[in-house]
Amino acid sequence: MDSFAGRFLQRTAILAVLVLGLLSGTALAERIKDLASLQGVRNNQLVGYGLVVGLDGSGDQTTQTPFTTQSIINMLAQLGTTLPTTQSLQLKNVAAVMVTANLPPFARIGQQIDVTVSSMGNAKSLRGGTLVMTPLKGADGQIYAQAQGNLLVGGAGASAGGSKVAVNHLLAGRVAGGATVEREVPTALGQGPFVHYEMGTTDFGTTQRVVEVINREIGAGTAQALDGRLIRVAAPEDANSRVAFLGRVENLQVQPAKTMAKVIVNPRTGSIVMNQTVTLESCAVAHGNLSVVINSEQKVSQPNALSGGQTTTTTQNDIDIKQSGSSLIQLKAGVNLSEVVKAINALGAGPQDLLSILQSMKAAGALRADLEII
Repeated sequence: MDSFAGRFLQRTAILAVLVLGLLSGTALAERIKDLASLQGVRNNQLVGYGLVVGLDGSGDQTTQTPFTTQSIINMLAQLGTTLPTTQSLQLKNVAAVMVTANLPPFARIGQQIDVTVSSMGNAKSLRGGTLVMTPLKGADGQIYAQAQGNLLVGGAGASAGGSKVAVNHLLAGRVAGGATVEREVPTALGQGPFVHYEMGTTDFGTTQRVVEVINREIGAGTAQALDGRLIRVAAPEDANSRVAFLGRVENLQVQPAKTMAKVIVNPRTGSIVMNQTVTLESCAVAHGNLSVVINSEQKVSQPNALSGGQTTTTTQNDIDIKQSGSSLIQLKAGVNLSEVVKAINALGAGPQDLLSILQSMKAAGALRADLEII
């Protein structure tokens, strides 16, 4: 009876391990729509120039932004009010802005899209303003949408007596659903009997896995890899059947190949980001810090009252150069991300010093990853 219970527990443990393995493999799988995009289905950028009115004295100083004054005169002329071009307008409640938006694929006439409004003059704040009707144009110069509405600025500010306090950014805001589509952009779903999927990154292993999954789930010969990024898929030519077919394909689960080891370094902010495939070979690192301290002291030379001399001021500079000693630290090889992070933290260097250390480790062949500086 005991042997039977032992075998039962052993088989249960093995089954649990297999189930956990299957669950972990499933968790790593991603949908094709998350790995690739359909060729030709894309956003289109729109841009326009307009005016924001209704500001509480925080608009452009029209004497320093002549384009704002000219825009006001042109707008009033279109509304039937004529002003002399030589007249100097002192309007503090108006600001010139750039309006940008993304026209989504398959957008239809009358559809509402969000717009971003950004000051281009010397306005202090766009909070509480209203965007006047602004045409939004595409790269071909055609008008694709008209924007208008009240701005939502996620910030606040106040100033008095030469002091100023600002929370977040006050010179940019959004108008939710503030633009109406006036012209459609034709979007073709493929060319003839084929559609093309473009992978997000060039990875031959992941591309081959996507092709295998499509051919296994849809049918042999349905998908064909043209290169490491582009996949050609045979699809029905009927519009309704093609949409249903693409909906099925983009939800297929694919387990991506192992990603390329990469370390991203931003020297402006001192940030360092690495993925889980980064490994580290055994190496020894020594890094010394050099600091230069300059102290300036003002000294006044005061002559005797009866000497007839003049009081003079001189500057005395004291320059001190220090180099902190550092010992040679041996780092053990790390085969996973936690070990790599532990080894780098053992150096005790700041973010800026780590930039130089990582470059040196890459040159020495100890860092098994691509080092990219952005």
